[in-house]
Amino acid sequence: MKERFELQRLEEIANTVIHTASSKIICLYGPMGAGKTTLVKAIIKSLGGIDRGNSPTFSLVNEYHDANGQVLAYHFDFYRIDHIDEVLDLGFEDYLYSGAWVFIEWPEKVEELLDVGFDRIHLQIIDENTRAIEFFPS
Repeated sequence: MKERFELQRLEEIANTVIHTASSKIICLYGPMGAGKTTLVKAIIKSLGGIDRGNSPTFSLVNEYHDANGQVLAYHFDFYRIDHIDEVLDLGFEDYLYSGAWVFIEWPEKVEELLDVGFDRIHLQIIDENTRAIEFFPS
């Protein structure tokens, strides 16, 4: 899938990602401000998450739950990591094999740890209200 979209279509895009994903591990690529976190929030909402999504830039990982209190997804933001050991110390590999959805922002910083199948989403800024999205299932 490759298309341009207005931000008001975000819910539709989130549903398309959910229904076309070949993996529950989604890596999001794009410059700062492209909408990676915003897209993750929309996907969490579409999956039935009860937690309000936000950027885990400082905590590195956020955990989201469904209405039954079960873990629905993990959301990583590796923008601020300086060394791969920081990610290993989190037990990153355990998250990958948890069976929950895993969303990874700035995955290029941890690609050497991604030995499982994952889907890629590339976002680009077109203008203030428009983005380009390209989705690559694994």
